[in-house]
Amino acid sequence: MPTPPTMTPKALIHQKYGAKASYRVEEVREAVDGGCPGLAVPQQTRSVYRCSLDLPGLTVVTPGTFVRKKDAEQAAAQIALDKLGIQPTANAPSTPAEAWDELIARISGFFADENFPSSSHPLIGHMSMTFRRTGDRFGMIPMSAIAACDVKVNTLCKLIDPKAEFDPLLVLSLIYNAAKKSPGVSVSDSNFWIQSQRPYSVEAVDLALHRWSGKSNPIEVDGVFVPCVMEDELKTISLNLSHNEHYMGDIVSTLSAIDSSHVVVSRTVGKASSEMRLYFSAPNVQYVSDISNNAVACLGDGNMECLINKRASYISGQTIYGDAILANVGYTRRDSELRTEDVTLSTYYRILLGKLPDGNYKMSRDSILVAELPSAYSRSSWRGLSPRDLLCSFCRVQRLAEPCFAVNRVGSSCEVLGSAVSSEEIGVPKNAENPDMFKCEVKIYSKQQELLLEYLMADTWGKESDAIHNSSLKVLIWFNSYFKQLNKHVEKLSLSKNTDGLTIYPEKFLQEFSMCLSIYGNTGGDDSRTCNTVGSLSTDTSKQKLENNATLAHIDGPDSGVFPSHGSLTCICYTASLVVKDKAKSYLLESNNEFEFEIGIGAVRNQIESCVTQLSVNQTACFVAEMPPRDLILAAASEFSDDLSKICRDNCFLEFFVKVLQVTEPLEDRMEKALFNPPLSKQRVEFAVRHINELHATTLVDFGCGSGSLLDSLLEHSTTLEKVVGVDISLKGLTRAAKSLHQKLSKNSLTQTNVPAAVLYDGSITDFDSRLYRFDIGTCLEVIEHVEEDQATLFGNVVLSSFCPTVLIVSTPNYEYNPILQRSAMPNKNDEPEENAGPCKFRNHDHKFEWTRSQFQHWATDLSVKHNYSVEFSGVGGSGEEPGFASQIAVFRRLPSNQEEICYDRELHQPYELLWEWGNASLPSQ
Repeated sequence: MPTPPTMTPKALIHQKYGAKASYRVEEVREAVDGGCPGLAVPQQTRSVYRCSLDLPGLTVVTPGTFVRKKDAEQAAAQIALDKLGIQPTANAPSTPAEAWDELIARISGFFADENFPSSSHPLIGHMSMTFRRTGDRFGMIPMSAIAACDVKVNTLCKLIDPKAEFDPLLVLSLIYNAAKKSPGVSVSDSNFWIQSQRPYSVEAVDLALHRWSGKSNPIEVDGVFVPCVMEDELKTISLNLSHNEHYMGDIVSTLSAIDSSHVVVSRTVGKASSEMRLYFSAPNVQYVSDISNNAVACLGDGNMECLINKRASYISGQTIYGDAILANVGYTRRDSELRTEDVTLSTYYRILLGKLPDGNYKMSRDSILVAELPSAYSRSSWRGLSPRDLLCSFCRVQRLAEPCFAVNRVGSSCEVLGSAVSSEEIGVPKNAENPDMFKCEVKIYSKQQELLLEYLMADTWGKESDAIHNSSLKVLIWFNSYFKQLNKHVEKLSLSKNTDGLTIYPEKFLQEFSMCLSIYGNTGGDDSRTCNTVGSLSTDTSKQKLENNATLAHIDGPDSGVFPSHGSLTCICYTASLVVKDKAKSYLLESNNEFEFEIGIGAVRNQIESCVTQLSVNQTACFVAEMPPRDLILAAASEFSDDLSKICRDNCFLEFFVKVLQVTEPLEDRMEKALFNPPLSKQRVEFAVRHINELHATTLVDFGCGSGSLLDSLLEHSTTLEKVVGVDISLKGLTRAAKSLHQKLSKNSLTQTNVPAAVLYDGSITDFDSRLYRFDIGTCLEVIEHVEEDQATLFGNVVLSSFCPTVLIVSTPNYEYNPILQRSAMPNKNDEPEENAGPCKFRNHDHKFEWTRSQFQHWATDLSVKHNYSVEFSGVGGSGEEPGFASQIAVFRRLPSNQEEICYDRELHQPYELLWEWGNASLPSQ
């Protein structure tokens, strides 16, 4: 038995007070989530809302603010209910019998003067139309109008019989039977009109007619005719809607219905805010008006199964019988007149595309013909809806339960992933535990909570969100692969019970996706064929043959020398046009001025990536591509969809124009995360934590703290630190650091340490500030390579001679390790570098230098001798043997000195600007 519906607070207020309840919503501005009190720079704000509610004898105001207006209104209504002592669940039906009684009362109330629908109720639009009629139909509305307009009626029908959620014909049956028992309501035994038994009051008629603006010109709107016979083509039709007749009467002329009362309406299709629905003619049925065993029967006059319109049923998630019309017509609470919007073949095919595993990703990128579901997830390069959101959306449109995510914290080995170098070779023990790694299990259930599929990932991730997104993506990729098999005959489809962590339950799975098989498994040859290669568009330029039989031509623009490579983020602009050969006509299907994707993860169709990787920045190319499936062409076609549906595919080809706008080399941390587990950045943090605890350090300054990644990570470890300070010249980075630290320190119960004081300064690390003199530990991790070598030396001199920390930890990339990293990052691990490929590239385009081990040791040794420090060398991401660590580290320790300590005037040596501080920032630094 379904859970009884609970009325919202606002609905309860309306039930008691009606139009006497007045809501006033006020918009205010507040800092966005993650805002940071005390931050000395302007912060981003957002609109939030508070609401006041006026009732007879009572006014309430929400004490807080809300992101959505409707949440503020509901909160105000709840406060009023609490003050009035009204129980929210007092009148909610809990059994089918109670729901049946309430359905009868609700239908009766629609036609009673004292409970006549409010002026904003969509049913008033139908009433307004019927009061403009003359003759026998005056005051009569089709019962389907009630089903289309009133959410509560549908909710009650589902409580009476859960099958009503998927069967609009059953909803019509329940309304019909309830109406026959409703006092004051008149219904016919031969049709589905409903009206009041008593004359309507003048006030009711005036209220309804007030909704009408007086327009009399007919409205022309396009819809899509969806035939029941699968072999018949869909087509666009024009509906002429009269202001003096019910719009369902105009739809009747296209359907084989007796009159407009026999038109059955589905729930909304697509966006919930639209009025797009499927309309079909009610089959010849016999209705049982007496409720028996809490059920109402709807009996067909034959085999109803053969009347099911599979295409219409699939896109609506309900059972649709016979031919149907997809139209966006109806009355809403927001519109005073009949709301209409054209529906084209492109609309239908976009709805169909949205039900595919990769469909919503394509549409979220506004790139139906180019974008593909990527094979890998990375927070820095992912664009469009997140994998988790995509999986949830897919389950909703397939009428499945919401996916279930279970995240577990696990121990993990520290190893190189996807590299020719083993974990032992880089000096990491196999059993090195990492308690901060996560795995995610995903389970997919039917609406009836039957398990269809479960996936347990083998990989571990450093963040819960990464584990969820990567697991979601794996499930989506499997679904995508499965759907691409559906054009095979059903008997050839195979479901492996356990593949790569996926466990599928074939019997329940095939039962749940049987409608998909009937739609995609019988599309016919035309839907899956691709055009033969038609050659290049021009013979006066050099051409290069690409994979998949596409031909690259018209390479325009000078060679800039900056080419996309594996892992790089590439931004392009493109157009995609369908060209009809014999008519020499071109249809622009899709264009995008800025489309960004990562090379090497399948984020675009193969031919696009093949083209892009052969162009440098600002170069343009044209090529002819394979024709995609017909469904994608029509989904992208927009206003051309009707014309293109009639064109022979064998007489067409797809033409792309592509320009490379920008190439961003793979970020250093992206490479580290891809090749090391845990990433080098995390290994550097753990290195610092060991020295902090060995020294029992209480103060730490991070020189070049950037966005605060080290300081943020230190809060997740148990240390002896009492004060942490960050210094950087990037205001943007410091602002991000402040927000991140503030968020964590505000929730210190969730962290392993409670640092009493934290400070961020805006300043250069080559300038001395007396407030940071003699800290226990100074860190400078992966910073010096971002400045010129003379500035790196200046920093070393300033920090060791003036700041004088007890211990200084400096890390920088080991240039000798780069060949291993770059070979590991190649698309094909078996490829050998060219003999004359030249020296290895720096790990980041922003690096001014990268030192070998001998260069780094020479630099650090000179500094230590000059400033009375010892120095020892270590590293992370390697064994220390050839070619050393991936990230090399120097640890400077201050030696005892007989020299007199320098006393600085703290007021005269403070060039840094205080940007943000937390807690007792005046704690002593010594």
